[in-house]
Amino acid sequence: MPSPTTIQRYRRRRPMSDINVVPYIDVMLVLLVIFMVTAPLLSQGVKVDLPQAAAAPIERQGEEPLIVTVDSQGRTYLNYGEGQDRPIDRDTLVNRVGALLRHKPGLPVLVKGDRDAAYGTVVRAMALLQQAGAPTVGLMTEPGEPPSR
Repeated sequence: MPSPTTIQRYRRRRPMSDINVVPYIDVMLVLLVIFMVTAPLLSQGVKVDLPQAAAAPIERQGEEPLIVTVDSQGRTYLNYGEGQDRPIDRDTLVNRVGALLRHKPGLPVLVKGDRDAAYGTVVRAMALLQQAGAPTVGLMTEPGEPPSR
């Protein structure tokens, strides 16, 4: 049988109702540093000089659009999957875009053609997108001054 002083010791202690948040803050700060380091790596792309046009901007939808880029040498790039900074051939473009559009049917598709790219190369890219199953294709431009009247 416990002595009376032992019983009093048990009665004096209250359960601890505070949550130690220091480990959670440490984890949050580590995740913040990881995201800050990886965020610049996610914005890959190909440098192209877009033509200027006084067009109204497209309303931003929930999903990031699928962008096919044609550079001044006529090489084609896709902003989806591995090797976004490497040119892809026609068959790979059709296969990847077709698979992606079957998986996400309402995904917007845009063509980003360099100002110095041959017109036929940009049109061929649009034809390949149509062959892959894209119902509509938009063209990207740099914002420019409205035409004078």
